Amino acid sequence: MNDFPARTLRIGTRSSPMALAQVELVSGLLRKHEPDLKIEVVPITTEADKWQGDLAQLGGKGLFVKEIDSLLQRGQVDMAVHCIKDVPGDVPMPKGLVFAAYLPRDDVRDVLLFPEGSERQTLDDLPPGAIIASSAVRRKAQIGRVRPDLQVVRVRGAVGTRIEKLDGTRKIDTKLDAMILASSGLERLGIAHRARQVFTLDEMVPAVGAGALGLECRKDDESVAALLSQLNHERTMTEITAERVMLHGLRGHCNSPIAGHCITEPDGQLSLRGMVFSRDGSKFVHSHFWGESMNDPAVLGSRVCAELLRQGARDIIEGIPH
Repeated sequence: MNDFPARTLRIGTRSSPMALAQVELVSGLLRKHEPDLKIEVVPITTEADKWQGDLAQLGGKGLFVKEIDSLLQRGQVDMAVHCIKDVPGDVPMPKGLVFAAYLPRDDVRDVLLFPEGSERQTLDDLPPGAIIASSAVRRKAQIGRVRPDLQVVRVRGAVGTRIEKLDGTRKIDTKLDAMILASSGLERLGIAHRARQVFTLDEMVPAVGAGALGLECRKDDESVAALLSQLNHERTMTEITAERVMLHGLRGHCNSPIAGHCITEPDGQLSLRGMVFSRDGSKFVHSHFWGESMNDPAVLGSRVCAELLRQGARDIIEGIPH
């Protein structure tokens, strides 16, 4: 049951340069399978894109996803491309929608940037009291563990805009000494050369779903689901499943200081690390398990979650002092 290429595929997306670059990537991959595929890009500026304050006050990062999902549910677009790290873990999937495919995962590491022309190369080069920009509680908490003497401030907006703020070409109140961003985002925008220090996975455990793009459609739209499933990367899907089962069990949302990263070891074993931090990084719990004989990603995600909860993760997420 293939309606393509006769049908036009409408892709719902945020209107940021990064989101549009991701749609461009997906369109190119789909056309390898359906060379005559007609694609219409439907960009929308979400409420979260317009909001300049703290996203938590508006209801969290999930808002980037929510408005596009409702277009999809109403049949105004046929599919959406989401960064999996922006998809909330504390609520079920929207009714009638499904991720039909995950693309092979990009680099999950975080990187440190300095203003254009700066001689500094690493976190160690920053003097006490230096100001680092980051929009993620997870990053702030992990920086707080190793350099509690640094100030981490929230800077939002599209990646290009944030870098302009770092370079001082776009005016903000505070002079920034450094900035942390995702390696994959710089890569997609073609500005990977701006990264100076690449944090190891031990120095900065990634967000759940980091570096992964999910292709979402309506469950009952079989022809779109079939088209998208041709792009599915099985290993990424398995690893994301483990991470998101852990996140769901922790009732974690995008503003929770939760990190989680699953890899497939060379022998095929799944390995999942999970961490939950207090907002300043002074308290954290950590759990690491392997898939063992069953190697079932959902079972692994549940085990890591249970161990984190046993260590007091819930109170840390809620900010309850001990």
